[in-house]
Amino acid sequence: MSAIKEMPMAKAITAALRDELAADQKTLLIGEDIGALGGVFRVTDGLQAEFGTHRVIDSPLAESGIIGACIGMAMRGYRPVAEIQFDGFVFPAFNQITTQLAKMHNRTDGKIKVPVTIRIPYGGHIGSVEHHSESPEALFAHTAGLRIVAPSNPQDAYWMTRQAIVSDDPVIILEPKRRYWLKGRVDMENPAPDAFRAQVLREGTDATIATYGPLVPVALAAAEAARADQRSIEVIDIRSISPLDDETIARSAAKTQRLVVAHEAPTFGGMGGEIAARVAERAHPRLLAPVLRVGGFHMPYPPSSQEHRYLPDIDRMLEAVERSFSYQRGV
Repeated sequence: MSAIKEMPMAKAITAALRDELAADQKTLLIGEDIGALGGVFRVTDGLQAEFGTHRVIDSPLAESGIIGACIGMAMRGYRPVAEIQFDGFVFPAFNQITTQLAKMHNRTDGKIKVPVTIRIPYGGHIGSVEHHSESPEALFAHTAGLRIVAPSNPQDAYWMTRQAIVSDDPVIILEPKRRYWLKGRVDMENPAPDAFRAQVLREGTDATIATYGPLVPVALAAAEAARADQRSIEVIDIRSISPLDDETIARSAAKTQRLVVAHEAPTFGGMGGEIAARVAERAHPRLLAPVLRVGGFHMPYPPSSQEHRYLPDIDRMLEAVERSFSYQRGV
């Protein structure tokens, strides 16, 4: 049987969870409605029937309790995988994640490992209500001790999930929920590149767009549209938000000499600012224009009827690219 299959991102994650549950008896899943229901996005569908209620655990509606239980299980040698139903519901667990989970390894001088994986469906564009479309990555990236990744395709989703579960560090996987049903090829024998490195998805010579998660297909579409205007745009999938592979981004920016960073989260205090600063430190003499950011606005996430105005799209990315080309030093 071929090891390469066509499947949506959600089912690629299901396959990864199934394979790790089968590979290691110490791997457990825990979350709200993940058992009989199979999760609100059906990512864990069928896993409780296959592996039992003691390994696929329906929890109470208590995010802080879910992460606290995961920390305790990890300290006893298990590899728990928590599901947070929606991004906006992770904040009741914020304290457990940032003050306990992230610090336990360092606090014990390396004697205790906490291999906890936290899956968070994140981002907008599903027409949902308040607290269901947020992008909290910068809040967690600021806390040392956490690894944070965001897949943009089924192949990455499958291998990032497996690589996260076997990691001895706590890992947050931000799953772009608007891409859950994006289909793609998944090679289950040959791993995707290291989950914690960026990847150049499209070569270009005139400018670079760097992004991650849900906006990767948007950036690729923008690069294709720019080709009609004789612009050659390089596209980087950042993939790992922490650790940040700024070397790959800076190398691309030095080559094309123009960089646009895009994400759904607000630009104010967002990852785009950190990336812009790091690239400026590494590649400033080679840049022909300032690093530009495209992101959400500094406001609460809007009602679903207005989210199309809030979320970056092809036009906003291309407008940023054109602003970069119109920049003139000393003017």
